Formats: sequence, C-alpha cells, structure tokens
Amino acid sequence: MTSAFPFATGLGLSALRGAALGEIDAVAALQRRTDRKYLVPLHQARVFVRLLADSHHVLDLAGRRTTHYLSTYFDTERLGAWHAHVQGRRRRWKVRTRLYAEDGLCRVEVKTKDGRGATVKHALKAPATAYGRLDTRGAAFVDDVLQRCGIPVTAEDLIPAAEVRYVRAALADLDHGTRVTLDGALSCHRGGRGAALDPGHVLVETKGGVRPAPADRLLLRLGARPISLSKYVIGQSLLTPGLPDNDVRRLARAHFTALTRAEPLFERTPTA
Repeated sequence: MTSAFPFATGLGLSALRGAALGEIDAVAALQRRTDRKYLVPLHQARVFVRLLADSHHVLDLAGRRTTHYLSTYFDTERLGAWHAHVQGRRRRWKVRTRLYAEDGLCRVEVKTKDGRGATVKHALKAPATAYGRLDTRGAAFVDDVLQRCGIPVTAEDLIPAAEVRYVRAALADLDHGTRVTLDGALSCHRGGRGAALDPGHVLVETKGGVRPAPADRLLLRLGARPISLSKYVIGQSLLTPGLPDNDVRRLARAHFTALTRAEPLFERTPTA
C-alpha cells in the first residue's frame, strides 16, 4: 500500500492546526448535506490548503494527518445503483462497507438523496472483520434504511461490486460546521482489473449546506469548477465491459489509467 506521508507532504498539511477526532466528528455529525466535488492539480490543492490554514483544522491522529480508506460497494446484479446515478434519478442510493485501514475501524454506510437533492448518509459501526461483506446485522441495517427511504432494494439483492482505495486528509471549519476532504492515490478495482487516478491530481470534496461554503468560493477563485463524480460510478464505468458510454466515463478516461498489476479485491490491510 502506498505510504500516506508523501500525500500529506505534497498537500502541505503541516501548515494547518490539528484537531482531534472528537472535534472533527462534531462537524461530521451533519449527515444531511450538500457535497461538491472538484478535480484539482496537486500544486493547486497545496495552494488551496495553505489558504485554508486560518479557518480550517486538519484531523490529526497522534501525528498522522491522513488515513487509508478502503470501500467495498454493493450493487444488484444488473447494477441498479450505478444506473440510478448515471441516469440522474432522484432516488439514488449507495451501499458500502468502509475500512479505515490504520485504525482497524469499519462502518456499513448507506447514502441516499432527499427531496431537495442533498446527500443523507446513514452509518453503522461494524467490526473490521465485517469489511467487504454484509453480515446479519449489517444487512438488517441496510434493509431498514432503504425501506424507510422508499427504495425497493434489499440486502439480499446486493453483491460486492467494486472496491475503491485512496488516502484522505480531512479538514474542518470548526466555527461554521463545514468540512473539506482531499483524496489522493485513488484507485478502483473489480474482478482483477484496476484503474488509478493520475497522481498529479487530487479529488477535493466540500461538505456543507445548500449555499457554497467559503472553501467553494476559494476553489472557484483558483480556477476549479465543480464536477459530477462518484468514485463507485467511475470504477464501474472504467472496469465493467459493455456499460453504456456516459459523461463520467469520458471524464475518467482523461484522468485515470489502467493498472499494470492487478491487485486482489477486498484486500485486508493490517492495522498499524
């Protein structure tokens, strides 16, 4: 697994004040939010981080300022979640298990859209051994969330569909309750095939209210523009033969390349 330290250094995270997990979690408690995504050159992301130093803190875990994420996405055999996102349906959904590799923490997550188009995330803590599958407790949680959201899919309909891996830095404006994440070393894996984001780019996500946050306005001043991009949708678009062409695939082809060495799906990473 790629070291997280070059990413932290490349972003200049040492310029930011650190914050404990509890402080960041208090901001992250905003589960109903509007996400905006930007694909930014690394040098521009470094400038962005430097300009946020006065208003944002970075998650610091005993001196570690980035974390490896592994996310297994679940979908129906006909890729119902993928099609719902590509077609822009109002009732879009995602189901995944997520592993925070260094900490050995796992969560089952279900993401849906509300009537105004905001993202609503539902999460359940799970043991690290549950990563990559939906056990009895996780399946019951997924069924409950999807049923309450009026989505006619059950956990029995779902199979592991793709894995996404990346290194993340989490920033938060503790005074205004908004967050920014920066993801690098991003790769997608399915059935022994893989594709990776150009290492010279960073995926930046702002997570806040309906109105753009100061971080969004700063990105616009730096020349970045919001894009519609889902890690899972990109992975399926690039790695599954026969899917219809779409705007996401065209964007991905410009910034992703095939991996020369296939890696096993759902790789377990020892905790540090």
